[in-house]
Amino acid sequence: MSRPIPFGTGRPADADRGDLTDVMRHVAQGDKEAFSALYDALAPLVFGIVVKVVRDRAQSEEVAQEVMIDLWRQAARYRPEAGSVRTWAATVAHRRAVDRVRSAQAATDREHAQAAREHTTAYDEVAEQVETRLESEQVRRCLRGLTELQRQAVTLAYYRGLTYREVAEALGTPLPTVKTRMRDGLVRLRDCMGVTT
Repeated sequence: MSRPIPFGTGRPADADRGDLTDVMRHVAQGDKEAFSALYDALAPLVFGIVVKVVRDRAQSEEVAQEVMIDLWRQAARYRPEAGSVRTWAATVAHRRAVDRVRSAQAATDREHAQAAREHTTAYDEVAEQVETRLESEQVRRCLRGLTELQRQAVTLAYYRGLTYREVAEALGTPLPTVKTRMRDGLVRLRDCMGVTT
């Protein structure tokens, strides 16, 4: 059953010149010799149709083989009143070829979409890291512009999570002084960072 497709441009085999309906009936009964005759008669037609749609010779050969296997497996479905064997084979070949092209296009579209998502994700991650780094550098620069007591109070409160009272105890400074210095320090930080309220 897995015969190579004859890709010559000559006339079809003898079975093609006669009535392929009888040959098809024998193929439907599992007659391998009848299938051989059918193959010889239809393979050039099938390949010609497939290659016009798929446009890639290697893929066209593969699709044409699949079509010929389909004709073997579906031979019992053939109905002479619906059209000739050649017309039926041509229809099967065209459908298979179109399916292959659509499948290949869908795969390409999926690959492009995935690549775009990965690129966007990578870009977003890098952009976020750069933005975070720039903000951190700006915060450090602005912190350097505070007085020593303001910087220490803000650092203990916001980076270590201490309360006003704990900051006052850690610095050995009265609580009202710490609150005032922190308020002033935060105002200067906000101004330095360009935060508007």
